[in-house]
Amino acid sequence: MSTPRLVATDLDGTLCDVDGMVSVYTRDVLLALDERDVPVVFVTGRPLRWAREVFGHVGSHGLAVVSNGAMIWDVSRDRPTTVRGIPARAALDWCEALRAAVPGTVFGVESQRGLDVEPDFVERFPLPETARRAPMADLLTDEPGSQALKLLARHEELGPQEFWDLAEEATGGSLTITWSSSTTLLEVSAAGVTKATTLALLCSDLGVEPDEVIAFGDMPNDLQMLRWAGTSYAMADAHPSVVEAADHVAPGHDHDGVAQVLAGVFDL
Repeated sequence: MSTPRLVATDLDGTLCDVDGMVSVYTRDVLLALDERDVPVVFVTGRPLRWAREVFGHVGSHGLAVVSNGAMIWDVSRDRPTTVRGIPARAALDWCEALRAAVPGTVFGVESQRGLDVEPDFVERFPLPETARRAPMADLLTDEPGSQALKLLARHEELGPQEFWDLAEEATGGSLTITWSSSTTLLEVSAAGVTKATTLALLCSDLGVEPDEVIAFGDMPNDLQMLRWAGTSYAMADAHPSVVEAADHVAPGHDHDGVAQVLAGVFDL
């Protein structure tokens, strides 16, 4: 394997430890790569508000793909360079189709301003202070900065795969569905928007080819990115579908698996 020119890594369950943070050892490896002018791009399902927690470790190159590809964020300039949101009408039609087919479905919407949810949405983490609870028709908009980057669809009775299959059947692939949660929570992006397609745009702008990228992930929302990259690693504790799709397996996320692999690949 030739030495990669760019590192693309998921965060939760991949680069970050069990507490969702970057260890001292991993931080030192990322800084060493930054000093060698090797961009490390965080490619995460996290919304901007959660991704900011680890932006200090992305280095001077400072680029992150957040919300499963819905936005490229320039960390050093603290602004988006690319936004790939969901038009309000398309989002509402999708939600209505899924709810009609699968009663009991409730929704939330992530935008650049934060998270808003329907009244019956059961959130597993504390809601931001700015969060609103209202029907989706009142939460969806095409206003810049408030357009949906990612829809959240939750069901309290179905399993994740069953819910995903029903959602695909009900909505006909009009939007992009993926899954990275341990609960039954679907993450929905605009048509054609994935971690892989947005990472491809970023790499094209940098003049980096797919075979010059090394990528790491652990959940189904990483599958397309791992298949796109020239070299791919699943974490040892990854979802079985990810282990099957990746070229290699890295040590677990709570054992600095990404950093261990990078230290060897770049001879740090």
